[in-house]
Amino acid sequence: MEPDVRDPSASPWRTADFRVLFSATALSQLGTNIGYVAVPIVAVTALDARPGQVGALATLSMAAFLLIGLPAGAWVDRMRHRRVLITADLVRGSLYATVPLAWWLDRLTLGQLYAVVLLNGCATVFFDVGSQSVLPQLVGREGLVRANAAMVTLMAAGNIAGRGAGGGLMALLTAPVALVCTAVSYLASAARLTAVRGGDASPKPVPRGARPHLGAQIAEGLRHVLGNKELRALALTASLGNLGSQIVNTMLPVLFVGELGFSPVALGLFWAAGGVGLLLGARCARTVAARVGYGRTLGLAGLCLAPAGLLVPLVDRGPWLYVAGAGWLLALFKTGMDNVLGVSLRQRMTSDALLGRMNATFRFLLSGALAVGAAVSGLVGEVASVRGALWTGGVIMAMAFLPVFFSPVRTRRELPGHGVPVASGTEPSAEPGLPASGR
Repeated sequence: MEPDVRDPSASPWRTADFRVLFSATALSQLGTNIGYVAVPIVAVTALDARPGQVGALATLSMAAFLLIGLPAGAWVDRMRHRRVLITADLVRGSLYATVPLAWWLDRLTLGQLYAVVLLNGCATVFFDVGSQSVLPQLVGREGLVRANAAMVTLMAAGNIAGRGAGGGLMALLTAPVALVCTAVSYLASAARLTAVRGGDASPKPVPRGARPHLGAQIAEGLRHVLGNKELRALALTASLGNLGSQIVNTMLPVLFVGELGFSPVALGLFWAAGGVGLLLGARCARTVAARVGYGRTLGLAGLCLAPAGLLVPLVDRGPWLYVAGAGWLLALFKTGMDNVLGVSLRQRMTSDALLGRMNATFRFLLSGALAVGAAVSGLVGEVASVRGALWTGGVIMAMAFLPVFFSPVRTRRELPGHGVPVASGTEPSAEPGLPASGR
């Protein structure tokens, strides 16, 4: 008999649906990370893209979160989550399959790459929001820390394997052909998700004329996140971290391949070093938090590790490559801890009815920061220099921890129980079951 997933002692791995979601996400992450390396390399090597064009490509890949990120949360709350995930993967796989086909026919253009990454971003909005919203249904709220730790570990492993494999595939097969692997990974993920049995129940029926207006639902999600001191601090810190890292990441292909003459393999391995940091941070998060406290872990990790971002702009030939790689690993170690503890905290602070909108609000802010970071990186790289863009991103990464460090999050020892008041400064909501204000 299936164990009670809401039993705090039950491992999420004992839940069949979680195992299916995990394996499907592994396939999806593999494709995402190969594409992350391959797309800008295609632009630089096959289409002679300038820094500003590479920045535009990265901006468009994240623009969907700004365009549809907030309404997507309300839409996902009205949909069957499993179907959302399957459809998103099918769309992403089909889009990436067009790139090697166009390259083979000698019809590949920057315009097509722009369209592919923009539409892929739209599908990713729905996949990310749906995935984070379905997880509490599959493992129960008491299992969220373990489940999120597993998911962040998977993301880190994907960074290591996917980006390392991406560099190797490009060296072996060329970048456009490597994108065939991205398409196949997404399609395989969609097929795997058909085995999920939970998370596909029909949304609770609402009497005709009683459904809240879409704008009102979006506003309620925004109030829940921005009206709560702890959630607001988590959102600001994560957004600043994304802004800084994206400024750095956008220019790394230009610096590695275009200016320093490194191979795509070297770029993939550098990014994989960050994946190692992400993996270690995710694996350590729960253990450290149990000893030190959840909030104190988030605060101290930022204070001690965020300044490592200042080492990344030192990347160059010789020993500086390893110094910068160490800085990238340490900065991503902090991100791994933040992802496990921060995501678990915000999920425990949110009622089931608001999960989609809360996740969409965070994705809007965090991925919006990625879009802005890509645009800023392309602009600074074009007007000033590639190295100047790296320093801009490194400084922002080093300071990103400050909102959480100076917020009530830093004093929190435990995750809140579902339905327990979570923080002062929270606006009451009309949504049944939402944690009340005041602590």
